[in-house]
Amino acid sequence: MAPRRKKIYEGKAKILYEGTEPGTLVQYFKDDATAFNAQKKAVIEGKGVLNNRLSEFFMNGLTNIGVPNHFIRRINMREQLIRQVEIVPLEVIVRNFAAGSLSKRLGLEEGTLLPRPIVEYSFKNDELGDPMVSEEYIIAFGWATQQDLDDIVSLALRVNDFLSGVFYGVGIKLIDFKIEIGRVWDNDFMRLIVADEISPDSCRLWDMKTNQKLDKDVFRRDLGNLTDAYTEVARRLGLMPANTTSLKPTAIN
Repeated sequence: MAPRRKKIYEGKAKILYEGTEPGTLVQYFKDDATAFNAQKKAVIEGKGVLNNRLSEFFMNGLTNIGVPNHFIRRINMREQLIRQVEIVPLEVIVRNFAAGSLSKRLGLEEGTLLPRPIVEYSFKNDELGDPMVSEEYIIAFGWATQQDLDDIVSLALRVNDFLSGVFYGVGIKLIDFKIEIGRVWDNDFMRLIVADEISPDSCRLWDMKTNQKLDKDVFRRDLGNLTDAYTEVARRLGLMPANTTSLKPTAIN
């Protein structure tokens, strides 16, 4: 019998286990879906499989253009080997179009093109509902330095350029997305890299022609089947056969 793996952390959508090599973790993608700070919950069959495959695709793409990230390799349908990092306690949000909380705060119609991509931050704390914070707070509380923030903005905008282009090529508008950033050390040199995941769980994606939502808003707003929406994203990106009508795990292994 295989030895029981040591669980390091469990979040709303993923579990982290001790890795098979020093300095690594195994990231397991669950089928759980949550919204409104976990007030709405469901198990969506196949979601974890899709997000594992999609995140692999995007992280490999970032590696290919020189954007450092934690992804090492996909292990199986639900797991990937990642580099262990010290997570900066911030969610880094990049917005290209108004939607969600930004629309509510500023009274902007959803889908309004913003003058330029806007980067904002929320403090990673589920109990507090991940409140928005300014750079002043971040520096004052020691979550990151000014140099860190400059590097984070640079990383976030490079990710935005890459993702926007990839999605545009398959007829999808990247409305906004969030990423997490991790610190890694090479000897005494610290650098910041993209961590966590990139998937329809962490992006707002609209069909370019119809504005149909292809992201977690489908679940938040009861707009249909979430797996169908994520499958459509994977199909457009060439990760599933064009004639796929339902999730067949063998098709994306």
